[in-house]
Amino acid sequence: MVVINGPNLNLLGTRQPEIYGTTTLADLERDIAAWAAEHGLSVEFLQSNHEGEIIDAIHRAEGSDGVVLNPGAYAHTSRAIADAVASIETPVVEVHISNVKRREPWRAVSVLEGVVTRSIYGRGLVGYRDALRLLINLRTPPTTLPYGPHTENVGDLRVPQGARTVVMLIHGGFWLAEWGRDTMDSLALELHRRGVATWNVEYRRSGVGGAWPGSIEDVRLAFGYLRSRSEVATAPVSLLGHSAGGYLALALAGDTDVTATRVLAPITDLSLMSDDEGLGADIAGELLDAGAPSRVDGRDVRAVHGLSDQLVSPQHSKRLPDAEVELLPGIGHFELLDPGQAPGETALLGLGQHG
Repeated sequence: MVVINGPNLNLLGTRQPEIYGTTTLADLERDIAAWAAEHGLSVEFLQSNHEGEIIDAIHRAEGSDGVVLNPGAYAHTSRAIADAVASIETPVVEVHISNVKRREPWRAVSVLEGVVTRSIYGRGLVGYRDALRLLINLRTPPTTLPYGPHTENVGDLRVPQGARTVVMLIHGGFWLAEWGRDTMDSLALELHRRGVATWNVEYRRSGVGGAWPGSIEDVRLAFGYLRSRSEVATAPVSLLGHSAGGYLALALAGDTDVTATRVLAPITDLSLMSDDEGLGADIAGELLDAGAPSRVDGRDVRAVHGLSDQLVSPQHSKRLPDAEVELLPGIGHFELLDPGQAPGETALLGLGQHG
């Protein structure tokens, strides 16, 4: 695995810490090496302020397990770096620490769009970990399919031989554009390994035409498209949603023929969320103003929630009527997304066993 950091990233820790934090590049590289080692990978690092050196490093990366590339401001200007990425078959994930879509207008456009495998931005330094995880998961590549007219209307379909059931996964992220379906990919891949077909969907979020009603319109469209696929047309479908994706899964389950609904740390009550004054309070208020239902209940629901979740209160799961609710002590918001840990195993328990 190759991790390339571009101009000015040698100044991490001192350059605009209010935007980029106080972690140094050396500290970041140690963290990345540790994340990679958990998966038996070694990492080669390069940081350069020079365009040609970055291009040469991309060329040398051909044949590696993948490239994590933070091109810095070159993302917005360097057609040469974009050409270098396009010239190799190795997957490249573009990473930006800050939310480039919500800063100066010139930062919102990357010339690497369309040539990189995926872009991750606005997640802080954890975006590098997410990029590594995405590259690892792409070793079992999905079939990425458009299910609607918008650029965000895509999903990743994996159908193992002999699959009799399918799970549609809906990611969370408080309806914010910086969080995408890659966060659910490890769960999708683990289900695939267990012989379950998976449909991991992207949808419009706030800032890209979504939130409400765009997001729910998209997941309904994605469900209908799944039902049209000959590989899984007659298979029973379960829903698996995390956080805001839990809200969407519960809303979708009410008017579809899903067999079961599994929600992980779900948002179930927008009024409760808006009153919490936490990370999702503003977007919850916007959704309510746009006409989204305050509460969603679903049917045939099983919820799993960490009691140490600081982002979505366990009260959201406790408010689900007639649901089977499992509360996990000492578990936060994101541990449920890692099938390699006990909470992630609990999140998947029983999925795909019907049919």
